[in-house]
Amino acid sequence: MSEFDKEVRRLFPSTRFEEANKGEVVVKADDTEIPALAQRLKEQRFSLMLLFAMEDFNGANGITLWYVFEKEGFEEILVIQAAMKESMESIAAIFPPAYLYEREIMDGFGVAFARAFDQRRLFLHEAYPEGFHPLLRSFRNMHIKAKKAISLSEEYPFKEVKGHGVYQIPVGPVHAGIIPPGHFRFSVIGETIFNLEIRHFWKHRGIEKLAEGMAPEEGLLLAQGICGDEAIANALAYCMAIEKICAIHVPSRAEHIRALFAEMERVYSLLGDIAGMVVDVAYPLGASPFFILREEMLRWNEALSGSRFLKGAMKIGGMAHDVQPAALSELSRYLGSFYSRFTEGINGILSSSMVVDRFETTGVVKKELVLPLHLSGPIARASGIHADVRVQHPYGLYQQIAPSNKVTEEGDVLARFRVKAATIKDSVGIIKRIIASLPSGKMCAEYRLHDGHAFSLVESSRGQNIHFISLGNGKIERYKVRTASFCNWNAIEHAVLGNIVPDFPLINKSMNLSYEGNDL
Repeated sequence: MSEFDKEVRRLFPSTRFEEANKGEVVVKADDTEIPALAQRLKEQRFSLMLLFAMEDFNGANGITLWYVFEKEGFEEILVIQAAMKESMESIAAIFPPAYLYEREIMDGFGVAFARAFDQRRLFLHEAYPEGFHPLLRSFRNMHIKAKKAISLSEEYPFKEVKGHGVYQIPVGPVHAGIIPPGHFRFSVIGETIFNLEIRHFWKHRGIEKLAEGMAPEEGLLLAQGICGDEAIANALAYCMAIEKICAIHVPSRAEHIRALFAEMERVYSLLGDIAGMVVDVAYPLGASPFFILREEMLRWNEALSGSRFLKGAMKIGGMAHDVQPAALSELSRYLGSFYSRFTEGINGILSSSMVVDRFETTGVVKKELVLPLHLSGPIARASGIHADVRVQHPYGLYQQIAPSNKVTEEGDVLARFRVKAATIKDSVGIIKRIIASLPSGKMCAEYRLHDGHAFSLVESSRGQNIHFISLGNGKIERYKVRTASFCNWNAIEHAVLGNIVPDFPLINKSMNLSYEGNDL
């Protein structure tokens, strides 16, 4: 029995424990027990990672709610399953991120949460009819006739901040750029922001519903398309969940190539973040070296995998194809030049008083918000918390090669810039180590599908992504994804407070969260 298992059993001595996959501790609870259990977990500094619903789990009628928690210092996760009756009591007052999950479940399954402080629609906007809950098994028709008009009573009620001189600035959902829609409602006095409320889910794609009934191989194509610059991260998480269910042992060479591609994705994604931050303070000349390096990394992706964004590279049980040793040797040599040019570019930015003045003390995310909001990735590391799945819940090759990412305490734009720069340097080192130690062998394992369910966790360029898959009769029964952006978007609402409106684009870019990865 692991230390985490002992900790949980000490907290819940009279609770029923279920047989679970490695890395998971599963507890069965009555729906009436959930608020008390949640309060106890909060007192012990557990963090709510995920909350979702599943219909007719294990043949039982009705809705089962899954509450997933983690605690710093432990590799395992805690899963609490609660069969629902007529309604469930909200735990959003205990774990703030629950207010989004609960609204998501209300939209998808029609479940009511008693004493929920926010019961507005989340991903079903005003055009959807009442009583429409697309994640119920009874729902089949994906073509919904929208209402002809929206009455004033149905308009989305944004929070109002009233007072002398307070006015609102609505931005979006349509933006002057090639980005997905997102609405930002600012309450300001002069240029100083006193409140920001974000509304997303304008293009809900129904990925979870689309996955129902798919063969696992089909679902992999869906997973890699969740977010354009997280193709490897999400494909890897998807494959890991299937491999856990079916007890598939991935060959060592394939594990190495998986980690190599994951780090290459991390590098090109964060290069885009860094370049964008510099552009947003009107210094495109300083950003140009990072754009050039990013383009070069994308070309290396294509040379190694056939895709600039590494799509199609992953396969259940391993990798879709091998990588030639000569190409890897050339990549290793290139990375020496990359590292020196990247370091020169970073030093140039940090020596610019104009840039540092704009970055420093702007958009601070306080350390005390990281755990309650379940922030992860560079945002958390820039605010003093070493949140990295590769370290906290090591998977694949990261069980042998641990990253050494930088952690700072300031939590501002400059801190996020420094953390992302350090992460890129660390990833380059990891890639070189992988190439130097790459074993020979098979690229994919043979396997047979089994029924079951499992969670998987990966570290994307933005932070913690978690996937859940349930298989029945060789098909997907339930697929639930939560990318880092789902939780991390909450950080912006806090980071902008007290800042001026012109600094919002910079704060936003310093986090560079995904609309697609949020709006599934």
